[in-house]
Amino acid sequence: MEDKIKDTILNYKSYPNKDLEMAMKSLKENFDETKDLIIRLTHHLDGLEKSYNNILSEYQNRTKIK
Repeated sequence: MEDKIKDTILNYKSYPNKDLEMAMKSLKENFDETKDLIIRLTHHLDGLEKSYNNILSEYQNRTKIK
């Protein structure tokens, strides 16, 4: 994050509206990107878990003592 935006976030009471708008825009963009990344990673993690569980189930079926 840019230094001016960081300072605006920390000292928002002393900055004009124009700078607050810039900081809000930057924060919203960062929030949206982070949220999208978390959603994509969650889908990836769910897929990994499903694949692992399918393989584990097959392995357990094959290794049962008959």
